Amino acid sequence: MPPTDFWQFPAIDPVIIGFGPLAIRWYGLAYLAGFAFAYWWGNRQAERSQHWNKQQFSDLLFWCFLGVIIGGRFGYVLFYQFERFIQDPLYLFMITEGGMSFHGGLLGVIGAMYLYARFKQRKFLQVSDFIAPLVPMGLFFGRIGNFINGELWGRSTDVPWAIVFPSGGPVPRHPSQLYEAILEGLLLFGLLWWYQKKPRGVGAVSGLFLLGYGVARFVVEFFREPDAHLGLLSLGMSMGQWLTIPMIILGIALIVNAGKKQQAEQL
Repeated sequence: MPPTDFWQFPAIDPVIIGFGPLAIRWYGLAYLAGFAFAYWWGNRQAERSQHWNKQQFSDLLFWCFLGVIIGGRFGYVLFYQFERFIQDPLYLFMITEGGMSFHGGLLGVIGAMYLYARFKQRKFLQVSDFIAPLVPMGLFFGRIGNFINGELWGRSTDVPWAIVFPSGGPVPRHPSQLYEAILEGLLLFGLLWWYQKKPRGVGAVSGLFLLGYGVARFVVEFFREPDAHLGLLSLGMSMGQWLTIPMIILGIALIVNAGKKQQAEQL
């Protein structure tokens, strides 16, 4: 079918409303929605927990917020725009040009949780088990923000639900942002919510998050257009796929280790 037979995605201004040098952007609104959900759901979980209260969770969420922003930007620049960073180190601080990496944001959150656990004298995996179920819905809103912005679209295709994005040329493409929103967001959240209902060994919930996200992202990368300046790397895999492999391996290891410890405690 010719491109005209597919849905032509409208060119939506990424800025919702501007006030001089300040602007409210769709992507920023998506981040706020993700943190609002995390705040609401985390407080619900804290009310039911014997190990957390609302004030402790609020403090932890603030640390994680900083980790997402700082790590997400550093990760994007170092993983995807390293050559530009070498040419212009100040590019790291040009946040108005956009660019955030989930893997960088994850490393930032891990760093924030580690520091929180150390200062509050908690076990790191106990902290990460509490935070992990809050992340997928943030990913869901973030991917919806990508879709509204018409960015990070998929590879060319002729499936009936393909979309012609203004910034993606005249060819119809997979709406891979929506694939990610469903798999990394809604389905992963539902899986973690169901999994944590029963007592699990310390680290099991964190492991399932890493495994679930890693598998979902690895699969979606087959439909997502690789970064133009990187293309496909070794073995025909994208940067996103290579970055998920350590997550999958670590996730499996954490689940297995948590199961062994839980069995040993029950003996």
